[in-house]
Amino acid sequence: MAVIATNGLLKAQHDWIDDELQTDSLQILILNLMPTKLETERQFLQRFAAVDQDVAVTFMYPTRHHFKTVARAAVVENYVSIDQVVDQSFDGVIITGAPVEQLPFEDVDYWHEFVAISDWAHRHASQTLYECWAAQAGLYQDFDIPKYDLPQKAFGIYSATTVDDHSPLMSGLSAGGLLKMPQSRHTALDLPAQLPADLQVVAANAEVGPLVLTSAEQRAVYVTGHPEYAADTLAREYHRDRRQHRRVPVPQHYFEQSDATVVNYSWPDASRRFYQNWLASLTLTKVGL
Repeated sequence: MAVIATNGLLKAQHDWIDDELQTDSLQILILNLMPTKLETERQFLQRFAAVDQDVAVTFMYPTRHHFKTVARAAVVENYVSIDQVVDQSFDGVIITGAPVEQLPFEDVDYWHEFVAISDWAHRHASQTLYECWAAQAGLYQDFDIPKYDLPQKAFGIYSATTVDDHSPLMSGLSAGGLLKMPQSRHTALDLPAQLPADLQVVAANAEVGPLVLTSAEQRAVYVTGHPEYAADTLAREYHRDRRQHRRVPVPQHYFEQSDATVVNYSWPDASRRFYQNWLASLTLTKVGL
């Protein structure tokens, strides 16, 4: 269907051509915490361009963050802050991952702003979708679930080995390992033996744990990976880390050849279906079903 960017760096550079939307398009706000701002914008816009719903995307930034990879002035000019949209409502809010998972939550420079935006989203959006670090942060905020350091980075493409067939989010993804998801994180959820009553794991992998969790009361979805990632994102992360002499494993279930150059792009259909299912749930809320 159609997708437009209401703002953002790609739009400012005339590097994204908007489609023509219908008047009932879904309004999605994305708090972009990734250092690769342009790339992340493109990834989400391309994912939404492939689904069956019309979507208008607005990008937000945390005002307390000290930017290192992009000029702050450019972000301030082309993104919105919470103060600019505090009186607005959106069909959905997405909070991206961020390369801060090895820091205690409270040591992240925008932690208090993250909490405020998350609380605001619970009141001003039909649903909030947290990804990677944001999923860990959201679960810590909403359920006091801590994280712990992994002995080795969870890195690669992982298929769901268990799926809740009753979850609408898993529609079309419930058989034969159809749900595949990029993972790129140094920490994992320290889940209690007995989950809170309102928290459900709807997809998991035997190697890396939960992939997707949901909470009806919080109106939230917590995704431990990066379904938005493009084909070469993990490869660029891997080769960057190797150049910086970081000890990271070769991404699992990702490269087709031992020279770490050819990628098995195995997850786009799963990602498209997942985002389409999530947007469909927002559509049902929009029409009051």
